[in-house]
Amino acid sequence: ILQRPPPDQAVRWALDPHNADNRYRGVSLLAESTFAGEDVYLELFSDLASDPDSAVRAAAIRGLANHGRPEHAAIVARALTDESDLVRLEAARAAQRIHNPIIVPALFGRLDPQTEREHDVRGAAAHALGQYAEPRVLDQLVAALRDPSLTVNRHAAEALSILTGADFGLDPIAWLEFVRETDQPFAEASRYRYQTFERGMRLVEYIPLYPPPPSDPPAEPIGLPKVER
Repeated sequence: ILQRPPPDQAVRWALDPHNADNRYRGVSLLAESTFAGEDVYLELFSDLASDPDSAVRAAAIRGLANHGRPEHAAIVARALTDESDLVRLEAARAAQRIHNPIIVPALFGRLDPQTEREHDVRGAAAHALGQYAEPRVLDQLVAALRDPSLTVNRHAAEALSILTGADFGLDPIAWLEFVRETDQPFAEASRYRYQTFERGMRLVEYIPLYPPPPSDPPAEPIGLPKVER
């Protein structure tokens, strides 16, 4: 009873053309599976990122976040403009795990509270920009320090600190002066590591032999260039 369905069952659910609940169940199971980095599963996630059902699209983007490659950034960028809040949030989180500069303009589009109403999406997008050492990124992050949401402010400040090695907290004036007056703002940058999303033990997970919560330690995004030392 406590065993996960086998992979072939998850695939059959994911491909069910008549039942969105089955597709969501199947894609969600595959997205959290360690073996789903193979090409056949990545193609499945890519295809279902355009599914008519928003929950299925969100699960497919989560699959690309966990197993995708830099070439999947275009799919994530499109998902950042999805009509569903949940899909956009999954896409912003996926952008933290997949490094590809082509996604930067799409992330900029999620920072404006006039066009992105969900502060969690804006915050996740701000954090994702912390891996791109570009002057235009600094400008956008400094502007995000004036966002009405403290969540967004904190993520923007953390991204700025990662990119520059400086720490001016949530003070947009101090950050703006630093950006304008520093010739090499990225000289003291640190390596970007994406956020993790942990949860506590569920009641059923205290049962002997039941799998523990998934472990997702911080790591660098796939495709982030290595630094020569």
